[in-house]
Amino acid sequence: MASESGDSNMDREMILADFQACTGIDNIAEAITLLELNNWDLVAAINGVIPQENGILQSNFSSEASQASMYGPPSQSEAADAAAGGTVPPPSSSSSSSSPPSSSASAFCSISPSSRHIVERQPQMLNFRVEYRQRMVELVLEEGSTVGEIKQILETELGVPVSKMQLQGWKAGDVSDSTVLRSLHLPKNNRLHVTTPDIPSSASTSKNSALQESLNQNFLLVISHREAQRDYSLNFPGSRTIQEVKRNISDLTNIPVRHQQWEGWPASASDDSMTLAVCGISYPCHHLSVCRRSAPANAQEPTEECADVHMISDSEGDDFEDASEFGVDDSEMFGMGSSSCRKSPMMPENSENEADALLHFTAEFSSRYGETHPMFFIGSLEAASQEAFYGKARDRKLLAIYLHNDDSVLSNVFCSQMMCADSIVSYLSQNFITWAWDVTKEANKARLLTMCTRHFGSVVTQTIRTYKTDQFPLLLVVMGKRTSNEVLNVIQGNTTVDELMMRLMGAMEIFTAQQQEDIKDEDEREAREMVKREQDEAYRVSLEADRKKREAQEREEAEQVRLEQMRKEQEEEKEAIRLSLEQALPPEPDEESGEQISKLRIRTPSGEFLERRFLGSCRLQVLFDFVASKGYPFEEFKLLTTFPRRNITQLDPGSTLLEAKLFPQETLFLEAKE
Repeated sequence: MASESGDSNMDREMILADFQACTGIDNIAEAITLLELNNWDLVAAINGVIPQENGILQSNFSSEASQASMYGPPSQSEAADAAAGGTVPPPSSSSSSSSPPSSSASAFCSISPSSRHIVERQPQMLNFRVEYRQRMVELVLEEGSTVGEIKQILETELGVPVSKMQLQGWKAGDVSDSTVLRSLHLPKNNRLHVTTPDIPSSASTSKNSALQESLNQNFLLVISHREAQRDYSLNFPGSRTIQEVKRNISDLTNIPVRHQQWEGWPASASDDSMTLAVCGISYPCHHLSVCRRSAPANAQEPTEECADVHMISDSEGDDFEDASEFGVDDSEMFGMGSSSCRKSPMMPENSENEADALLHFTAEFSSRYGETHPMFFIGSLEAASQEAFYGKARDRKLLAIYLHNDDSVLSNVFCSQMMCADSIVSYLSQNFITWAWDVTKEANKARLLTMCTRHFGSVVTQTIRTYKTDQFPLLLVVMGKRTSNEVLNVIQGNTTVDELMMRLMGAMEIFTAQQQEDIKDEDEREAREMVKREQDEAYRVSLEADRKKREAQEREEAEQVRLEQMRKEQEEEKEAIRLSLEQALPPEPDEESGEQISKLRIRTPSGEFLERRFLGSCRLQVLFDFVASKGYPFEEFKLLTTFPRRNITQLDPGSTLLEAKLFPQETLFLEAKE
């Protein structure tokens, strides 16, 4: 019994450690209280803490358990760890641009070693609730899908052509049908609206117009922070979601979303993904109040906490007054605070998958410095090089490799003022493929140097080694060439926006000159290939024509042989009939026989004459057979008298020559039937 109690305590200690790692709750008493409320069910406890910030966690325990069976039966603690680790969603980039890394951000931390070996990352699935007039369509797609695929599914569900469909509700500004969802850094749960300006509906036009108008309206939210006894008057567009409002309030009050207790939301605002336009709040002004949710009675606040670091941009200065209002001193503003204040690193150490590491980097970058930043390429350095260098010459771009180091005092300034400047973001997006890596950890730095050696050679690797920590961050500008890749520029962190832009433009000029040469060579090569293809096609057409001609000739010859064979058969048949008729004829009578004899003289079409004696009692059929035996069948020729002209072949073949008045002699002639 003592052994079982010890194992149970050890399991609970592991569950407690995983729960704190996934929720960011440092207060042990509060964490234990929340776990006891859920009977130490790790997944249920996590769902109870962070449902509004990252979506309800779904347990993949059964599938992971089947994977774990390959390594032997897992313990109870391993199963619990696997259930928690397998369901932690990837970091969301849908938070406000000034949102600090809240305690829920540590939900993306590592899981205990006992469960890590059975957790296998699956492609992230994104949930979409799409509104169209009076209909709601729910979709689940992988993050590798495109916006165009969403429209194709909606075309099937709603019957609306893709060409007439507009999707609204994206956080990013420039979204096309070919945009990959992963590049938008979307949260797990999303809400979109379909508009069809070219398809009016008599039943819902007015309602849709009102909804569209509400989405475009600005709502004034007067939010009272009861603990600080301060009111905030904030303007939000109708397309902003309740979740985004709560995140912004978290920035202002330092109250994490999960600890916020609200009053004033209407009963219809049951889903944090709802927009302000449809949640039922008053227009143009609505009053709300917020305070920190009281902790359990036995929970104690930690004696010391690290202050959240907020980077306030120039555009936010009017709304937020100054940074000191939120307890941010100058040293924190420029990233010189204690490193222990960081809630999570830019990139996990020893990440097996480069794409996963870049997803974490992008989410953490957005959390620290806002949503306005370069679009980081999600994938390996090799994939980024392929994307930048190995397409068509007109589509090639420069590769910008951003190397971040949290231990450098220049990192926060460079990121917030240079990398997030609108001009730099726009220029990088148009002309560069931007790939990033965090070299704060030695393991990640060693991995980067290995990748650079493989793709760019040892010279680049040695160059990166020579830079000291306080010279970071670095921005390497790489241009692809026919035989190798060349680093055009290495930009250090101690620069200005103008200098950074000038150096990027200088690299772009070099690249443009090289690109024009590549385009010319590619066009010439394509022209040569086009000529060769045309020649090959002409040769193929010629061969095809010769083949058809030869086949036609063979068919004609075969037809001639067939007709000749038929003709011969017909002639042979006629000859056989002629011989049989000739043999069947009665013998020619003698003139002195004493019987009535008729002497007939028959002229053929060729001018020759046939002469023969017949008995007067012979029937006309004998005459016809005689003529046929000479090659003039009854079916093809007619036998005529000279004067008066009579057609003998029309007479009864059974009548005699005497009856036909062909006695004692008569001259006849043959004529072909028409």
